[in-house]
Amino acid sequence: MSITVKTREQIEKIREANQIIARLYEEILPSKVVPGVSTMELNNIIEDYIRSQGAIPATIGVGGPANAYPAGSCISVNEAVVHGVPGNRILQEGDIVSIDTVTNLDGYFGDAAITFPVGEIDEESKRLLEVTKRSLEIGIEECYAGNRLGDLGNAIETYVKKNKFTVVRDFCGHGVGLAMHEDPMITNFGRKGRGIKIEEGMVLAIEPMVNAGSYKVGILDDGWTAVTRDGKRSAHFEHSVAIIDGKAVILSKLDK
Repeated sequence: MSITVKTREQIEKIREANQIIARLYEEILPSKVVPGVSTMELNNIIEDYIRSQGAIPATIGVGGPANAYPAGSCISVNEAVVHGVPGNRILQEGDIVSIDTVTNLDGYFGDAAITFPVGEIDEESKRLLEVTKRSLEIGIEECYAGNRLGDLGNAIETYVKKNKFTVVRDFCGHGVGLAMHEDPMITNFGRKGRGIKIEEGMVLAIEPMVNAGSYKVGILDDGWTAVTRDGKRSAHFEHSVAIIDGKAVILSKLDK
């Protein structure tokens, strides 16, 4: 395992890459995620905006020539957990849709995810989104110099279990910044006092994926889209954070 600690100058460049995603999620997409829009239409909005900011949608081509990911975002609807491939699917009133985006701005990477409600959603789905978002906040609270990744994962899973949901175990967070995926892996479960010690200058993508039912997932025939095996819904929230002066600073939250 090789963990890359970033300089303040590098962190500032990574922040700029993440701010593109923050603007997408907070200013542009909320008015676009509506009943009647297709997932490909959303993807096109995302790709066009990223390019307009001088960056590259970094997910295109991931996986190599045998099964290259074809789009500039991952858009996962309802029972889809992560890596949903945009296409002709039309969003319906009551759906939930998770959007995961990675930007490459001059060789520096941003990474964040959010789950939107589509119109009015049922009470369980509202609670699923609230719990998943709060579990991310709890994970970030545990992300400080000297703490361990096991403490972070344990705090996320404990909160999720308390609320009668489950954390996905097949996918996890990771280091980020100079590449899309870096060491260390950051699971959303763990044992207190175990795992890598968090250090000054680390940049970490923390991303709980929470299922309404079982944590077990499968992969569709497209080779990418992960779905819950029981068909129940899943939500996904992610921020990229940097450890600065011993504390987590969220890079993918819009600077006001």
